[in-house]
Amino acid sequence: MTQLPILYSFRRCPYAMRARMAVAVSGTRVELREVVLRDKPPEMLEASPKGTVPVLIQPNGIVLDQSIDIMRWALAQSDPEGWLGYEGLDLVDANDGPFKHALDRYKYPHRYGLIDGREHRDVALSYLLQWNVRLGATPFLGGVNPAFADIALFPFVRQFAASDADWFAAQPLQALQIWLAALTDSTLFAKIMVRYPQWKTGDPPTIFS
Repeated sequence: MTQLPILYSFRRCPYAMRARMAVAVSGTRVELREVVLRDKPPEMLEASPKGTVPVLIQPNGIVLDQSIDIMRWALAQSDPEGWLGYEGLDLVDANDGPFKHALDRYKYPHRYGLIDGREHRDVALSYLLQWNVRLGATPFLGGVNPAFADIALFPFVRQFAASDADWFAAQPLQALQIWLAALTDSTLFAKIMVRYPQWKTGDPPTIFS
């Protein structure tokens, strides 16, 4: 056991991505435990019975199991790039609410009894068009540099774009497409997307910062 905070994560989960990006930019050291969602470790379920990632267990036993809370926790330790200078809670609420609702039904229509997801694709696109207008004025939602809102939205926009890359590329979203490419190609994103093996009880700790 380490005395570091423990972060349960899953590489491809967009919620876990944004949490890892905040931890990484802050330089905070955590013990990373990579989870396979079909084989969740009992230690994670004991800490957070809802069974979703990310989950952060602090050395004092306090558990955070919402990605936004983990982002804020990490940046409270250190915020060298000033991400908390623009949280953009209106944008985060739109992303985590109606945009995510539409994204799920666009990407996985048959899970919801739908023939296809085009109607929900168009709903999600309406939000992207709004964000594209904002990004036409500044490279990032918070200004000239990435901020909290950019990182909170980015993994979900990336997931939407990847659902039909050719269709996405043809949409009138030039500013948002440039924004997405900048974050996807960033050193920070490459760092948090390193592959780790599934964590099992008794494994030596993997230190992530």
